[in-house]
Amino acid sequence: MSSPSSQQPPQPVLRLKNLTRVHGSGATEVHALRGIDLAVFPGELVAVMGPSGSGKSTLLTIAGGLDSPTSGQVIVENTDITAADRKTLAALRRRSIGYVFQDYNLIPALTAAENVALPRELDGTSARKARREAIAALEEMDLGHLADRFPDEMSGGQQQRVAIARALVGDRRLVLADEPTGALDSETGESVLALLRARCDAGAAGVLVTHEPRFAAWADRVVFLRDGAVVDQTLRSDADSLLTGQAAER
Repeated sequence: MSSPSSQQPPQPVLRLKNLTRVHGSGATEVHALRGIDLAVFPGELVAVMGPSGSGKSTLLTIAGGLDSPTSGQVIVENTDITAADRKTLAALRRRSIGYVFQDYNLIPALTAAENVALPRELDGTSARKARREAIAALEEMDLGHLADRFPDEMSGGQQQRVAIARALVGDRRLVLADEPTGALDSETGESVLALLRARCDAGAAGVLVTHEPRFAAWADRVVFLRDGAVVDQTLRSDADSLLTGQAAER
């Protein structure tokens, strides 16, 4: 049995190194991200907060491989996705990264179960097994009874929960959520955060973009952005009083 001092420290699931993103050029140049360094470890949920235009959503889309940085590196599960070919990146996004979009991004022609099962089927899982996993994920969201309904037959909040089920289905090691509670009432939003928290407690890494202090309070760490740069980081042990104070100021 190895001694504690000889054990290897955990490796981050997500690592952002000196990340920058510039839109436009010349007089229209906008620095969306400025030298971001961030590591998110297994079992950790990190909340990202900041005013509108601070770079929160840009950070998330780049971390998920949906956009490319102007400079810097994004490393997911020891793979530098900024240098990966399209095939490698697509496989990583299907297997390891779950992404919850603000606007759901559900396919209108597919049922709820088919939308949730799609990434698993694209990765080679049999249709039968993928549907079983999809139904289980929908039931976690209390949506099992809507498995065979199409998106336009559901409310906005129901569609959002289907999108979250799709992000959590299978063994996703990294879950990225961009305002996942925006279309949900407070009670349902809390239940969704409890599921994200449970997935991280089971070993996944999570990044949550939110403007709500009560949802950020579920995180282990809160990262504050302003003008594309990290201006503060607060551990969970210190975050409750800080976030409570921010809420009281509103």
